[in-house]
Amino acid sequence: MNIAYWIVAVPLALFYLYAGTLKVTRGRDQLRPMMAWVDRIPLPALRALGTAEVLGATGLLLPPLTGIALPLAPAAAGGLVLLQAGAIAVHLAGGDRRIALNAGLVTSAAVTLWLATGR
Repeated sequence: MNIAYWIVAVPLALFYLYAGTLKVTRGRDQLRPMMAWVDRIPLPALRALGTAEVLGATGLLLPPLTGIALPLAPAAAGGLVLLQAGAIAVHLAGGDRRIALNAGLVTSAAVTLWLATGR
């Protein structure tokens, strides 16, 4: 993998490891100040979302680091693109127009996908 991949993938993976771990381990009351939308989805869905984020982050890093199952890196990046597209839809459906972070994440994941596929 090239240097550009790592420049984009590592911060993206760290963000998703952090955010996903919070969603898996914290309750709604603890998440609400950071994520106002947590009351709009069931708790099991929130936990599943956090799990998907942690797995996506792992998929961005481990295959290129180990050289094992390399197609998982672009699959993880593609999954994160879809996840953020869904997040934007949830925000907009709830009347929340603050989607700048989501737009940045979907762009970063799309660039990571492009770099992972070797252009």
